[in-house]
Amino acid sequence: MKVVISQPMYFPWAGFLAQMALADVFIWLDDAQFSKGSFTNRVQVKTAQGVKWMSIPLQGKGSFRQIRELEAGRADWHRAHRALIAQALRGRPHVADALDIFDALDHSAPLCDVLVQSAEAPAAAIGVLPKTRMTSTELGVEGQSWERVLSLVKAVGGTEYISGRGGLGYIDHEAFEAEGVSVRYMDYAPHPWPQDPPPFTPYVTGLDLIASVSRDKARDHLNPATLDWREAKAQMAKAQAEDTT
Repeated sequence: MKVVISQPMYFPWAGFLAQMALADVFIWLDDAQFSKGSFTNRVQVKTAQGVKWMSIPLQGKGSFRQIRELEAGRADWHRAHRALIAQALRGRPHVADALDIFDALDHSAPLCDVLVQSAEAPAAAIGVLPKTRMTSTELGVEGQSWERVLSLVKAVGGTEYISGRGGLGYIDHEAFEAEGVSVRYMDYAPHPWPQDPPPFTPYVTGLDLIASVSRDKARDHLNPATLDWREAKAQMAKAQAEDTT
């Protein structure tokens, strides 16, 4: 049983969709404290003038609030975002699919729900949405840092935890294994899709992928893969050594 845990993210990049593709159970960490500068309320969009940020304005800038408590700073924030997406992806063969996904969001819902929808809708469109999804609030599991992550995985019967690379800095991998849970890390290597203008970058909203290729072909570009935590740590150590030479 493969488990992925993540904070809600706004129309996340293709690598996040690849991580969703690998999950049997997906847990949205909706009770985490909002972190300014994170991808919770913003994402990059590739335009003819370069990459631009698309950010949801937050009341009080989101300070000292859990993600599930966030509120948009303006009721009409989505109008400018739709215009940006339509302009940025104009000319892509399937831009209508991307806009349909954006338009289907319930922008009047609580903001956390909108964030979750914005990730789940593209995943559903290309056939990678995990069958089982829930929030950490629903599970009611207490704890801090990696101990809570382990408890959440065990609460849903998980035997494998798939993490983004950020987990290398704080997870006690041996403790997971002692509890019968293996840890693997995403090995991000999406196959490029047509982008205009070049050069290609995967680090933009997944709507870019959906606008560029047909829905039945989009999954092929995700190329979801993982590494054992030992191999991932070895890669990180090698990269750090190269940076110091």
